[in-house]
Amino acid sequence: MRVSVDLELCEGNGRCVATAPEVFALDESDKARLLDPAPGPALRDKVLLAARLCPRQAITVVDDQ
Repeated sequence: MRVSVDLELCEGNGRCVATAPEVFALDESDKARLLDPAPGPALRDKVLLAARLCPRQAITVVDDQ
């Protein structure tokens, strides 16, 4: 799985960080930053939930399978 964040859309709500702190963090400008752009299968559910909870739909998840 590959994850990306559209920084033009991101408002820094932090729902992704609260949902998947292993993958997302907020940078100094309160934009989502990827800690792990290719998280393993164990984080799949958390990453998909973070993408669904993003109010601006700034998170894209692509399945490599």
